[in-house]
Amino acid sequence: MEPDTPAPGPLESDALEAGALEPGARDTDALEPVVVPHTELSAELLHAVVESFVLREGTDYGEREFSLPEKVARVIAQLKKGEAKIVYDLESASLTILVR
Repeated sequence: MEPDTPAPGPLESDALEAGALEPGARDTDALEPVVVPHTELSAELLHAVVESFVLREGTDYGEREFSLPEKVARVIAQLKKGEAKIVYDLESASLTILVR
């Protein structure tokens, strides 16, 4: 780190460790969200991330209600087909799933 460069904040440190920022790079505006490949997560962690997302999304008002395990399975299938992606927001230190 250069002497005139302030130490990175906690989110920037995490981004550096994750390889999202190059060493010595500083983002003075906003840090870009990081796409997390679902294949990089263990099965247990993937299930926990998807379940958390499904529980945040609220109630379905479609023709048929789906159980929590059905909803989780559907989102995991979307991730595997490339119809959805897991995104980590460095500014809020939160994960979400975006459906394309």
